[in-house]
This record gives sequence, structure tokens and C-alpha cells, in this order.
Amino acid sequence: MTKLLYIETVGCQMNLLDSELVVASLRKQGYELTDTPGRADTILFNTCSVRQHAEDKIYSALGRLKNAKQRHPEKIIGVLGCMAQKDQRKIFERAPFVDLVVGPGQLHQIPRLLEEIAVERGPRLEVSLDRQAGRRDEIERSFESYDPDRDPEMRPTPYQAFVRIQIGCDKFCTYCIVPSVRGPEQGRDPAHIRAEARKLADEGCREITLLGQTVNSYRFRHGDGRVTRLSDLLAGLQEIPGLARLKFVTNYPKDMTDDLLAAVRELPKVSPYLHVPAQSGSNGVLRRMKRGYTVEDYREMFGRIRERVPGYAVTSDFIVGFCGETEEDFEQTVELVRECRFKNSFIFKYSERPGTKGAELFADDVPEETKRRRNNELLAIQNAISEEENQQFLGQTVEVLVEGPSKNSHRHYEEEGPILQLTGRTHCDRIVVFEGNRRQIGELLPVTIYDTAPHTLFGEVVTCEVGPQVYSLS
Repeated sequence: MTKLLYIETVGCQMNLLDSELVVASLRKQGYELTDTPGRADTILFNTCSVRQHAEDKIYSALGRLKNAKQRHPEKIIGVLGCMAQKDQRKIFERAPFVDLVVGPGQLHQIPRLLEEIAVERGPRLEVSLDRQAGRRDEIERSFESYDPDRDPEMRPTPYQAFVRIQIGCDKFCTYCIVPSVRGPEQGRDPAHIRAEARKLADEGCREITLLGQTVNSYRFRHGDGRVTRLSDLLAGLQEIPGLARLKFVTNYPKDMTDDLLAAVRELPKVSPYLHVPAQSGSNGVLRRMKRGYTVEDYREMFGRIRERVPGYAVTSDFIVGFCGETEEDFEQTVELVRECRFKNSFIFKYSERPGTKGAELFADDVPEETKRRRNNELLAIQNAISEEENQQFLGQTVEVLVEGPSKNSHRHYEEEGPILQLTGRTHCDRIVVFEGNRRQIGELLPVTIYDTAPHTLFGEVVTCEVGPQVYSLS
């Protein structure tokens, strides 16, 4: 009998990939997806612990299920991912009706655990070892990489996919919970990565984004002593037929090596888009964050990107209101944003995370209203820069990988009409919106830009009529 599964995902691209893999494994056990929790036999939440808001959202969603669980005790409710690894038994204390708590290193066990719960009832907890609980090799084994068959239905488009090349993190920034909940940094075997990428390409995937907590730190040491770096991995993936684009996120500034920048410049499938979080423009704040570099180091790295990668686009992350951040510190961040002119930046207010060194060592002493003001001010500055930078594309023709209908397509076009508003991205990861048809989804098309906004380019497809057919220019 078919079992219905509802899964809700909060957080980063790594979580989106984890959910795709979980669904793929459960389909083999007879599960089908539903978008309605009330209809589901099993309800899973794949969680994030990077910010308090993400955790609050999950606990709120669990609270709304209490009555449903009382009416239907056979329903299985599970919490997966980073919050599961961080809170563990606390989840059962706050929501006693939860059946399953599984950390990111144990996701492969979910099919077995669900079967056990269905037969025996009673809660199940499966998490990895604490970072201080044993030898490194023991802890690494407790954080298993989980990359079985894929499920294209879980992706926004079958033409784009994430591929994990690295799990865990060893940077231990004082604000960040990731090293605790994702475990030690480990690179996947490049042969496994290439095999997964080939399979995706055979299924029609055109673009792959390589994922890692600090993806450009990727190293894999082979038994014979050889070391595969990210630049070597990209060179191997470049040769896979069918793939048109390769991206990788998220990068660490100190590991932006010259060989990697050369690969971005010389390998035509590799996107000249680099996401490199700065987090702050103040050396004092960076020291308290334990980021491992100075503002001068970041500027030097950015200068090498500017010199060596034609058509580059760099995005960044910033945390405002970190412990002890003064107005002078914040102004130094503003100065860095104005100087680097990022394509866009993801800006967050500092959220203290229990279990981090930041929570242990520093007072969260910047008032919330100050954090909010700095967040809004920096966002306004970045939006103005993004809009100015996008104007350089006016009148240009760019190559766009068509992802599908835009979010607003249904407002202005008939659902089943021949013309609809499509969206896609350029090679440097800029969003482009244009009129087209469903046959163009998954294609690489030339689009001429006629208008811009801070985060969007607007264009029209370039076509050339030859006889009775219409050919897209390349």
C-alpha cells in the first residue's frame, strides 16, 4: 500500500540536497510525496540551526501537529538535520509526540527507523558523535556522507542539481554551529563525484553546483599519495558530455588559490561566479569571529579575482551586530561593500547560537534595534550597487539557462497558454526574466537585455529565421 510522505526543508543548499536524497530512498519503500501534512502518513522536517529564527519556525510547526498526532497516533513525525544533531533529546522534551530525531550523518538510516517505529512504536534517536567524544577517525565515521540515488522530482528543475563534494567543516568560526552539527571536514572520493555527475548528465541535467561548507578547501588524498584539489575535480567534470555549466559554493577567502582561479578562467563550463563570504569589514570583528583572515587578505583575494577572471561576479555574506561591533566597525564593513561592489550580498543580524564559542566567550551586546538599523542600511547600499552593476548589461546579449516559469508568470499569463514568463540565469548567475514557451525550459538561449532591477535582468530571446525553422543563436 502506498504511504504518503510530507517533507519540509529549512536552510541551505546542503539541506535541500539532503531532502532530495531522503525522498529518493523512501520512494524505494513505497512512499509518495504529498504537499499536504494532513494527508501524510509520515511528516518530516529537515532543519537548520544557523539562526534562531529557523529553529523557532520548526518548533512552531511541530506545535501545530500536536492535536493531529493525538487524533491519529499512527502518524510518524520526525525531525532531521542540523537541529536534530544539536538539540537531540531536547526535541522530545519540547515535543513529546515526535517519533524520530535523526542527525545529518544518519539520514541513510531513515527507511529502517520508520519501519521500526511503525511496528514497535516508541521514539528513535540517531545522531553522530560529539566533536570531543573520540578520535577524529571515529567521529568522521559517525558523520557518514549520504549520496544514494537522486530524485529529480524534489528539485525545482530537473536541469539543475546539487552534488556534495565535501561534508563537515574544520574552521570553527565562533558564531557558527556547523562544525558541531555537520562534523569534521571530509572530501568525497572524486571518482564517486564524477560518477554521480555523469548519471545526472545522462538524465538531462545541464548545470551542476558543487556543495561544501568551505567548498574550495576540498582535498582528497588517494591511497598512492596523490591529492585531488577542487581545480582538478573541475577539470575532470568539464569533460562530461551534456553538462553545460559547473558552479561551486560556498568559498573560504584564504583557500581561493591561484590554481582554482585559473580553472575558473580556463574551463569554459565553469561559471565565473564566486560566492565568498567576508562577514565583516573590521579586523577586530573578524578576530572575534575567528575567521582566520584580515580585511587586507580579503582585498588581496578580491584583487586576484578581478585581475584573473574575466566577467567575474562575486557575492558575499555579512553578519551585522556581532558581539562588540561598534559604529566604526560597521562603517568599515560599509566601506568594503562599496569598494568590492558585490553582485549581491546576503546580510544577516547576528543570532547567538548556544554551543558556539561566540556564545561562550562574548556578550551579545549590540541592541536589536541597532542590528536592525545596520542590516537595513547595508542592504540598501548593496541593493543600490546591484542595480548599478546590472545596468552594464543593458543592450547586451547574454546566454541564459532557462529554469522554468517565473514566480509571477501566473499573474500575467494563462497557465496553459502558448506564451509565458520564463526565468533563468546567466553564466555569472544573474537572474533573467523574459517571454518564451515551455519547450525552451532546460535550453541555453541568447537573450538581449532591455531593462534591469537590483536583482533581475529583463530581456527578450534572440532568434534567427532560416527557412521554415527558427534557430536560437549560440
